[in-house]
Amino acid sequence: MQIHSDVNNFPEVSYAIVTSGTFDGVHVGHQKILERLHETAKELKGESVVITFWPHPRYVLSNIENELKLLSTIDEKIELLDKNKVDHLIIIPFTKEFSQMTSEQFIQEILIRKIRTKKLVIGYDHRFGKNREGSFDYLKENEVKYGFAIEEIPEEDVHNIAVSSTKIRNALLGGEVEIANEFLGRYYSLRGTVMEGDKIGRKLGYPTANIYLKENYKLIPGDGIYAGLISVKNKKYKGLIYIGERPTIEGTKRNIEAFIFDFKENIYGESIEVSFIKFIRGDMKFDNLEELKIQIKKDEESGHVILDSISL
Repeated sequence: MQIHSDVNNFPEVSYAIVTSGTFDGVHVGHQKILERLHETAKELKGESVVITFWPHPRYVLSNIENELKLLSTIDEKIELLDKNKVDHLIIIPFTKEFSQMTSEQFIQEILIRKIRTKKLVIGYDHRFGKNREGSFDYLKENEVKYGFAIEEIPEEDVHNIAVSSTKIRNALLGGEVEIANEFLGRYYSLRGTVMEGDKIGRKLGYPTANIYLKENYKLIPGDGIYAGLISVKNKKYKGLIYIGERPTIEGTKRNIEAFIFDFKENIYGESIEVSFIKFIRGDMKFDNLEELKIQIKKDEESGHVILDSISL
């Protein structure tokens, strides 16, 4: 996949089959669009082009950076799009000035003049341009005028529920990681760096890896204990993931910690990825550390049962 950070320098490609959107999480609905994009490019001997925007448009338009958390960092989004066989990715910087571009300007300046679109594939109810005025019906009515074909992909349902990034965010915040994973078509994960903590887990016999996330806009699932997979030093392990403020020791800061089964290596400073498989229980305050230790032992047993059937 070729990545283009400046649409003005986009090269002339053979029969551009294009789609656009924020693609946060690249969930199963997005994957359906991307699959059709790839199929069409192959059928027509063209090249697939995805237009996306960074930062997320809602950050620029609504100033809600602390409220809206995203399912994927920009690096994760690039990786996921690459896995979906995209030939070209155009990342357009989303600014207040760009947000004022009308749908007609977007079509004429970007889709036609700069990308030379031959076919546009869009998702159900996708809109673009200032005030989201551009619609499928508008494009369809003007196919001849614009000189490119238009195709709309129906929304993707899972158990009769229409998949959306918003529904996935809400599921994760509620600890419903199994629902989120089904909508994503993969395990939801967080990537960070292992940093030194206060070693309370080690004193309890359950040493944990404290995880620092560089991207503060990445969505962290709801507080509690999860069974999960942990990737470190290019190897996968099973374990538990804790999210919370550690109320038993009067913690005031939200932590992300991973207890890796059968693991004793020093991994301070290493990159780590934790993937959420299943919610075990919510965060709890115990009267003392001994009670906490007893509960962690139960959590470990639950984690082994949940993860027993999962291959690494």
